[in-house]
Amino acid sequence: MNLKYEPKKIFDVSKSQEMFKRALNVMPAGIYGHLGPSEGCMIPVQSYPLYMSRAEGAYVYDIDGNRIIDYMCAYGPNFLGYNDPDVDAAAAEQRKKGDCTTLVSPISIDFAEELVSTINMADWAFFAKNGGDITQFSVMIARAYTHRKKIVLTKGYYHGVAPWMQKLGYSGVTEEDLANNLYIDWNAPEQFEALCKKYPGQIAAFIATPYMHGNFLDNMIPVPGYWQKIRKICDDNGIVLIFDDVRAGFRVNIKGTDFEYGIKADLSCFCKALANGYNISAICGAKKLLNATADIAYTGSYWFSAVPMAAGIATLKKAKAVNAVEENIKKGKKLTDGLAEVAKMNGFDLKVTGEPAMFYLRLANDYPSTILHQEWVAECVKRGVFFTSHHNHFISYALSDADIQYTWEVADEAYKVIRKNHPDYEGYIK
Repeated sequence: MNLKYEPKKIFDVSKSQEMFKRALNVMPAGIYGHLGPSEGCMIPVQSYPLYMSRAEGAYVYDIDGNRIIDYMCAYGPNFLGYNDPDVDAAAAEQRKKGDCTTLVSPISIDFAEELVSTINMADWAFFAKNGGDITQFSVMIARAYTHRKKIVLTKGYYHGVAPWMQKLGYSGVTEEDLANNLYIDWNAPEQFEALCKKYPGQIAAFIATPYMHGNFLDNMIPVPGYWQKIRKICDDNGIVLIFDDVRAGFRVNIKGTDFEYGIKADLSCFCKALANGYNISAICGAKKLLNATADIAYTGSYWFSAVPMAAGIATLKKAKAVNAVEENIKKGKKLTDGLAEVAKMNGFDLKVTGEPAMFYLRLANDYPSTILHQEWVAECVKRGVFFTSHHNHFISYALSDADIQYTWEVADEAYKVIRKNHPDYEGYIK
């Protein structure tokens, strides 16, 4: 690893910050939800660019004119690269024909067939717009099919923002919203088995992400045999197994993350990378659930929009042609191995967890305060490498070796800044 010890430009983000002040007057929280600072992943807020002027490939360009290597990838949707020409051309061609119309475009069938031929567990596909649309629907399907109420989730989960997906004490959430939720620890199938005995014939579904990639915690891969045990417990007790592959889908295996981990889910939920940023989500299901799904009244004004479906087909076909999933995994491994090495060179311990194309970073030297980690991330952001403090990150196919090299150099400089700012701080490593 050859690092260039040339000081990197510190970005000016004053226009973004001024724009944010303006937004606070007319929009809740200025930028609500996960793209803004309200979730606590942009610390300090003053270091972050908040508004883009355009995006291309692996980069976003903010309104202050800075080019930024984007490792959040719009929190996942950027899979092949922003404004991928092949995906955009397919979408533009469909737009000429029509998008949201009274009659359904046949491209919906084309997209469903493409997914069924791609996703190992899929016998059919259903389309919506957001990840939460389909995690919500997956639970409804399970309840319709089993005529049961209770749902088992793993602690630390995130499946969207519907009330039942949140936690007691969150604003706007009531005890009744969570009345049928049951919880187990990650990698603890014996706890699931115990719940089945405690609530015989009452559990409709087990829903979980393929691996634990929650926020503010190290990501956890399933231990060997974990999913096989969960699958058997579901089969033995007539429970629907739901994979929330919204975030990890197409980051681990193009056939589905359940396939990578050696099982078949009954329902798999996809969004994020599905159409390279065009707004669509999909749930894929086993044949046994088809009739129960058809009986449910669940729809949306834009769910049959044809343009995102054209983009989705183009995304999947290009991903297969260029081996995007495998290449992104390689890039993620190269990037994070280098980041850990740079940390070690500077006397820091950078913990890298999760799958390589969707990794989580934690600077262990300031456990449990996380202050040094937040400071290191902010110093990277100031120099054009967009990380966030407490969320997993994403690799896009457009990321180049030069981008990775620049990222290592920025990380190195950021560590040196922390050393200078905290000359006597050694921290506690865990």
